Amino acid sequence: MKVLLIGSGGREHALAWKLDQSPLVTDLTCAPGNAGIAEIASTVAIAADDIPTLLGLIQREKYDFVVIGPEAPLALGLADELIERGVKVFGPTQAAAQLESSKAFTKTLCDKYNIPTAAYGVFTDIEPAKDFLKTMTPPYVLKADGLAAGKGVVIPETLKEAEQELADYFSGKFGDAGQKVLIEEFMHGEEASFFAISDGKTALPLIAAQDHKRAFDGDKGPNTGGMGAYSPAPIFTQDVFDDVMTKIIQPTVDGMAKDGHPFQGVLFAGLMITKDGPKLIEYNARFGDPECQVLMRRLDSDLMDIFIAAEAGNLDKLSAPKWSKDSVVNIVMAAKGYPVSYEKGTPIEGIETAEHQDERVIVFHAGTRRDDSGALLANGGRVLNITASGENIKDAVERAYKAVETIDWDDGFYRSDIAHHALNRS
Repeated sequence: MKVLLIGSGGREHALAWKLDQSPLVTDLTCAPGNAGIAEIASTVAIAADDIPTLLGLIQREKYDFVVIGPEAPLALGLADELIERGVKVFGPTQAAAQLESSKAFTKTLCDKYNIPTAAYGVFTDIEPAKDFLKTMTPPYVLKADGLAAGKGVVIPETLKEAEQELADYFSGKFGDAGQKVLIEEFMHGEEASFFAISDGKTALPLIAAQDHKRAFDGDKGPNTGGMGAYSPAPIFTQDVFDDVMTKIIQPTVDGMAKDGHPFQGVLFAGLMITKDGPKLIEYNARFGDPECQVLMRRLDSDLMDIFIAAEAGNLDKLSAPKWSKDSVVNIVMAAKGYPVSYEKGTPIEGIETAEHQDERVIVFHAGTRRDDSGALLANGGRVLNITASGENIKDAVERAYKAVETIDWDDGFYRSDIAHHALNRS
C-alpha cells in the first residue's frame, strides 16, 4: 500500500517507525515530517493544516491510505474531504473530532450518556464565570474550550489568580480557543492516559500510559504538550480497565453513533483515577504525544492492519493487539524557554551514540531539521524523544537517562523525574 502520514512531531515519527515495519506498507510518505522521519520515509514540505495543498498532493500521488496524526487537520475536516473523494483514511470526521476540538461538546455528551467526569460550568462572558468561581473550592481548573496545543488548561490556587486567568482567557490568551471557557471542579487522584481504536461501533482497547504535563521536576511549572511518558501504568489495574471500557469508552462510542457522529479513529481518554473510580478529564481524537511513542515501542502487532480494520468497520473481526511485556519510558528534550519562547536553529549531536550504546534505546525526533551541510538543528519547542525499553520501569528509566546524557545540546532541557509515580509504587 502507498501510505501518506500527516504530521511532524514525535508522535508521527513513532507512527512512521511502526508503519515502516508493516509488510502491508510498500511506500511511506510523511507531510511535512521531520529530520528523523526523513531517515525512514519520504517527506513532503506541506504543513499538516494546509488542507488544500494536502488534497492536491493526495489526488496527484493517488495514495491508497492516509493516516492523520495531529488534531488540527482533523478539526479542519480533512477526513471528511478524503471520505468524499473516496480515499481511505484513518481519523475521525470534523463532527466526531469535536470530542477534542470542543471540551463543551464532550461535557454535553458525558451528561447525556452518564459518563463520569468532573462537575463544570461553560462560559462566554467573564462576570458569570467569576460568579461560578465563587461557588467552587480551590484549586480551580480553567480550560479553553477549543484547541490550544495542549496548553489551554491552568490550575490557579487562589480565587484572585483564577479571576486574573479568566481575564486573560477572555482577552485572547488562547485566541479563539479561549473565547469559551470551562471551569471544573478539581479532581483528586492520579492521572492516566488510556487509548482505544474505534471503527464507529466497536471499541478495540489498547493500553494505558502516564505522561508528565508540567514543564519542571516535581510536576511544577506551566502545562506543556507533555515532557515524558511511560507504560505500563501501575495505577491502571484490571478493575480500572474494566470500569474505563464499560463506563467511559463504550458509552462514548455508542453515544457518538446514536447522535449521528460515529467516531472512527483513536480515542485518547485523559483520566483521573479517583477513590470513586476513573473519571474522564477530557478526550483527544488522536494518539497522545508523548504517549504514542511508548505505545508504539510496546506494540507487537501490525499497526497498519489495525488502521485498515478501523477504516473498514471490521474491528470486531480483528484479534486483540499483542503487547511487549517490557516497560518503556520516554523522556522529552525541549528547547530552553519552552513552552513560552525559545530559540530555533541550535545544533544537536550525540543521537547516534545514544542509540548505538544501547540497543533498547530509540530516539524519536519531533522539532528537528537538517541544514544544507546535514547538521541536525532544533526546530521547535519539544525537540527529541529518548525512549528506552527495560525489564521493568526502573531498568527503562535508567537506560533512558543514560542515553539522554550522551546527547550534546546546550540549548535543551528535560525533566529528571519521569516515571516517578511508577518508581514510588515499586
